[in-house]
Amino acid sequence: MSWSEEDENVAQEGEAAQTDTDVLFVGDYGELALETRRVLVQLLAGPSLDARRHSKLWPILVRDEIAVRRFLAELFLELVVDLDMQVAFTRQADTGELDVPILLRRVQLTFIDSILLLYLRQRLTQAESQGDRAVVSTEEITEFLSLYERAASTDRAGFVKRVHASIEKIKKHSILQKIRASDDRFEVSPTLKLLFSAEEIQGLTRLYQQMIDDDVPLQTPQLAVDSGTDEEEIEP
Repeated sequence: MSWSEEDENVAQEGEAAQTDTDVLFVGDYGELALETRRVLVQLLAGPSLDARRHSKLWPILVRDEIAVRRFLAELFLELVVDLDMQVAFTRQADTGELDVPILLRRVQLTFIDSILLLYLRQRLTQAESQGDRAVVSTEEITEFLSLYERAASTDRAGFVKRVHASIEKIKKHSILQKIRASDDRFEVSPTLKLLFSAEEIQGLTRLYQQMIDDDVPLQTPQLAVDSGTDEEEIEP
C-alpha cells in the first residue's frame, strides 16, 4: 500500500494539532481542560469527591459541572452532587430497558456490613444535627454490633473477626476515613447520606429488627461502589 500525498497531509495536520496549546500530550484528542480531567479521574476512581479532601478539585467541579455530566453520560453514568454537603460521586444512570454495560460494580453486603452502614448513617445524622463531625472508634462499632451478635454468629471470636473485616471493607470504599494519629478512630464520610436516604434507613432498620426478632435469614441489599479506591487519612 503506497503512502499518498493525501495521507501525508492528514498526518501533518495531526502533528500540528498535537502541538496546539490545548493538547496535553502526544495523541491527545480530548477537549476538556487539564483540571477538569482531574475531576473526572477522581470521580471515576471513586468513591467520591468532596471539598475538604479535594479542595482544589471541588471548585472546578462546580464550575464545569455540565461538561462533567456530559462526559459521564457517555459512559452511562450519572453525577450526584450535594452543594450543601459539598460532596459528589457517580452512579449508574437509570437507563430503563436499554441494555448498557455496567461500569460500576455491585458489592454484596453481609449482615454485619449492612448493620454497620445503618449505624454509621445514624451517627452521621446525629452529628450533623449538632453541627459536629461524625467520628467513631473501633470499640464503639464493636459494642454496637454486639447487639446483633446472636443473629450473626454464635462464635464470639469469629464474630469479632467479621466485625473487623466489615470495618476494613467500609474503609476500602472511603465511607470510613481514618483519622491521622489514631489507629482506631474514623470519620464517617458525608457520601453515606447520599447513598441511603432517611426513608431507606428507617425501612431497613425495621426490616432487620423484624428479621432478628423472628429469626429469619437476612436478605442483604447491595451498594454501588467503584473498585479502584485507595484508603485516605484525614486530619483530626
